[in-house]
Amino acid sequence: MQHWAFHVALAIDQLVNALLGGYADESLSARAYRRRSEPLWGLLVRLLDWMFFWHAAHCEGAYWAEKKGRHLPKEYRE
Repeated sequence: MQHWAFHVALAIDQLVNALLGGYADESLSARAYRRRSEPLWGLLVRLLDWMFFWHAAHCEGAYWAEKKGRHLPKEYRE
C-alpha cells in the first residue's frame, strides 16, 4: 500500500508540474530546483523545502533523483 501511495503522489505531483507547463515526467520540486536561479522558482524551492522539513534539501534531492531515474521501475533503470 505504501508503494502504491508513493506512486500516486508522484503522479499527481508530475501532473501539476505538466499543467504548469513543465515536463510530464518531472516533479515540481525537481523543476523548482533546476530553475532555482530565477526568483519565483528560488522562492518555491525555499517553500517546498520548508514544507518537507523532514527531508533535508528536498528539492535538490528530488532533482538528483530525477537525474538518476530513481522513481522508475528497475526494468527501466537497467
